[in-house]
Amino acid sequence: MTPSITLLKKLSLLLVLIFLTNIAIADTADGKKIAFDRTKGNCLACHAMDDGDMPGNIAPPLLAMKARFPDRAVLKAQIWDATVKNPISMMPPFGKHQILTEVELENLLDYLYTL
Repeated sequence: MTPSITLLKKLSLLLVLIFLTNIAIADTADGKKIAFDRTKGNCLACHAMDDGDMPGNIAPPLLAMKARFPDRAVLKAQIWDATVKNPISMMPPFGKHQILTEVELENLLDYLYTL
C-alpha cells in the first residue's frame, strides 16, 4: 500500500468519526430540549436534573443514569409506559400515548445517558 492511500484511509476514518460525533452531540442536544420542553418530556416537572431551574421533587433525581439503567431497553420501557412496572405510577406513558415519537424518545435517552 502506498503512503498516500494509507493517509487517505486514515483521513476518511477521521472524517467518519467526526461526523458520528457531531450526530451524537446533536441527538444529545435535541434530547435535552425534549426533557426541558413543557409540551414534550417536561422531565423537570417531577425530576431534579442537570441544570434545570425549579425542578419537581415527586420523582427520583435523574443522575447516574447509565449506572442506574445499564440496559437502555429497561429505561426506554420505563419512559414508554411506567405503568407496566407500577400500575399507580404518576409518570405519563410518553410512548404509549404518543407524547414522544420514537426518534424523540431515542434522543431523550441519549441525553439521559449523559447525566
